[in-house]
Amino acid sequence: MTDEVRGERIAKWLGRTGVASRRDAERMIEEGRVKLNGQPVTHPATFVTNSDLVQVDNKPVSNPDRTRLWRYHKPDGLVTTHKDPEGRPTVFASLPEGMPRVISVGRLDLNSEGLLLLTNDGELARRLELPSNGWIRRYRVRVFGVVDEARLASLAEGSVFEGVRYGPIEAVLDSKKGDNAWLTVSLREGKNREIRKVMAGLNLHVSRLLRTSYGPFQLGTLQRGELEEVQSRVIRDQVPKAVEKPAARKTHQAN
Repeated sequence: MTDEVRGERIAKWLGRTGVASRRDAERMIEEGRVKLNGQPVTHPATFVTNSDLVQVDNKPVSNPDRTRLWRYHKPDGLVTTHKDPEGRPTVFASLPEGMPRVISVGRLDLNSEGLLLLTNDGELARRLELPSNGWIRRYRVRVFGVVDEARLASLAEGSVFEGVRYGPIEAVLDSKKGDNAWLTVSLREGKNREIRKVMAGLNLHVSRLLRTSYGPFQLGTLQRGELEEVQSRVIRDQVPKAVEKPAARKTHQAN
């Protein structure tokens, strides 16, 4: 029996609904939180069709909508999570009413700001995060301290600080005034808080970090807290086949 007849694997299907990424959907299945037509799902490769009833935590999940993507200018002071155990304000609670459930493409930490991509499609988020894209993520970084331009340039060869190896980073001094300086920093794949940790290794304190681009997507003139949807044509051009949806299927699949 072909995939076209059987439907779509439920972990991927859940990813496209925006409920969770495919990886998180697999974890939810392992935890027994997902049901198909009233029965617990035990394997992420279980097939589902758009005529099946899927529930997560006993709540029905709507069929996947068309793939959508937004550019969002994240202000500092927001955490990129749906629920924060410390009760801090979140990106998702700050979004306008009427927004569908979305997930972020990567993250920006509490004190970072700038371009954050949001999508209703977990599968698209996974594609946009793939290192194989080779996409450059560019930041404007304000630092306090004495900038050694030779050491900045050496980051392009990779670096090691406090026993952690970091990949190539391109860092350029744009301007300085006293002990404050602005840098443009570019990297293709980053670890958690990588820029802050690498700059600390150069005896520089990051006082502001603003992401200006993520691959072909630019912050542009978006103001703090502003949200703008990316046209489907642009998504299709940058991520081929990302906006193609399987046709609705009438066949039921037993679990």
